[in-house]
Amino acid sequence: MSSSSTPAATKNAWVIEEFGTMIQKESEIPIAIPAVKVLTQAIQQSQATTIMGLQKELDEIINILKGCEYNTSISLSSVCSLFVRFVTRTSLDFPVFDDYKKTLIERGKQLSHRSSTARTKISQLADRFIRDGITILVHGYSRVALAVLINSHAQGKRFNVIVTESRPDSSGYKTALRLQSAGIQVKLIMDGAVSRFMDKVDYVLCGAEAIVENGGILNKVGTYQISIVAKAFKKPFYVAAESFKFTRTYPLNQTDVESIKNENVVGSPSICKTCSNLDKPESLTIDSPTLDYTPPSYITLLFTDLGVLTPSAVSDELIKLYN
Repeated sequence: MSSSSTPAATKNAWVIEEFGTMIQKESEIPIAIPAVKVLTQAIQQSQATTIMGLQKELDEIINILKGCEYNTSISLSSVCSLFVRFVTRTSLDFPVFDDYKKTLIERGKQLSHRSSTARTKISQLADRFIRDGITILVHGYSRVALAVLINSHAQGKRFNVIVTESRPDSSGYKTALRLQSAGIQVKLIMDGAVSRFMDKVDYVLCGAEAIVENGGILNKVGTYQISIVAKAFKKPFYVAAESFKFTRTYPLNQTDVESIKNENVVGSPSICKTCSNLDKPESLTIDSPTLDYTPPSYITLLFTDLGVLTPSAVSDELIKLYN
């Protein structure tokens, strides 16, 4: 390896190793938290002497984070964009570089703390929507949705949860086990049985991979069709997600979802593990997408750490976040 390539290789190795270690050490934390911690640490270690120099270093590190195998969520790009935004805006307020750098480190720590406490705040806000005796339908594996349900159960509320199997990775099975271990009454159903059980449900609760500009969401494949069924049965459809999942994207249809995912995610496989083991002819094509887009017209409310929002309020909150 030439000496000129050594610094870049060292930076790549440090960023990926630190990011990966944080994720593996605390697998239940959202990916945004280790990303912000790595960026804050990079500012602390930076030898840059100018604002432009520091911003260039951060851009390089963000590209490394986005391109590494640990990038399994669109929310990584969202939180990096938010971080870059306040890095850029802060430069206008602090003409002295050392003051600028010190403020960035402090704000990075604040963003990390806010992201870390988001689930607790969301759980508290959503608690009033959970009553004794109700039945809630949950799709996929959302740590935020789990936190909401487990928190309300810990407050003494008793309710039932129906969980979809959530193919292709059967993540609903993991959700059901978590809920059961918390003492919550839970039933696991096939994805195709949602319509069969919807009349027994009081409302649907799901998480989100991303909340887009118009108040719609990108989430586990199957979310959109569940929202359609919920609307047909006149059942509320609630989303629980942290504000760092707000993203400045605007899908027009389902076709846009794959391109958005490909632009922002590296490490998330789109292979159907169940189907891949079937005895099938080579001529048979199996397509197993992992995400779909649910338009805002199918969403009743979003539970976020910024408050309980209607889909129409999301664009206003995005403007506030980035300003």
